Amino acid sequence: MNFGGLGRWMFKKMMKARNVTPLPELRRLAAELGVCVLACQMSREVLEICREDLIDEVQDVVGVATFLEEASRSKITLFL
Repeated sequence: MNFGGLGRWMFKKMMKARNVTPLPELRRLAAELGVCVLACQMSREVLEICREDLIDEVQDVVGVATFLEEASRSKITLFL
């Protein structure tokens, strides 16, 4: 799904051109702030992504109902 690495390369290039903080730095900052990172179960299954392939910061793989429950108790929610 990443077009042989081309998609990732292009995304990194666009981020750098627009002075967006690099992903490793954003991940570090999120961890320092205690951000809870959840992965979407359905997307993971459809894209055939193994749990082991997710970044270390992912605390759980959840469905929509669990996400909505967690989001309802959060100060801020971001869904991508």
